[in-house]
Amino acid sequence: MNSLLAWSGSVALALPLLAANAPAPAVPDILDAPVQLDPQFRPLTKSEQLSEEGDRLEALYLPQVQHQVRIEQRVVIRISPAARAPRSNLMAEQTQPRAPQRFEERKMDDCIALKDISGVQPGSGNRLVLYMDDRTMISAQLDKSCRARDFYSGFYVERNEDGKLCVARDKLQSRSGPNCELTRMRRLVPVDT
Repeated sequence: MNSLLAWSGSVALALPLLAANAPAPAVPDILDAPVQLDPQFRPLTKSEQLSEEGDRLEALYLPQVQHQVRIEQRVVIRISPAARAPRSNLMAEQTQPRAPQRFEERKMDDCIALKDISGVQPGSGNRLVLYMDDRTMISAQLDKSCRARDFYSGFYVERNEDGKLCVARDKLQSRSGPNCELTRMRRLVPVDT
């Protein structure tokens, strides 16, 4: 065991001496190679060097490009047709004939709160009847080119910041496609006959 350790120690000491006495590998000397110049090479002028360095410095100190995302919120409200009263007894309705109710239009503000509209029904010509939560009715007149019957299944309206439906500002979109602007609104008041 001792002889093995002595032998490996002498080999380890001899390796660096052998490596130092070995001949150096042949490496071509780059300085002795013939010089070949690029015919299109042109050294930079002092001003070009400064501008190139300035561009690099400017790139370091410029703020990084920030990509921004803009989120816009658009709320569209659907006004459904007014629900019809359920018929409980058909015979009871036949025994008590009722005279049709008459209504009169009265002036009102040009805007109503969208949240107060509970339903809509097409009226005659270009008029819609809006049913409000407080059980009042409003006649909403549309453009002359619009027909109320296009709004048989309700309409859509884009919600504004004030949350109101206004004359000469808001457009109603029928579920079947046409867009119509409100031209006038009147409160419908029942009249005794």
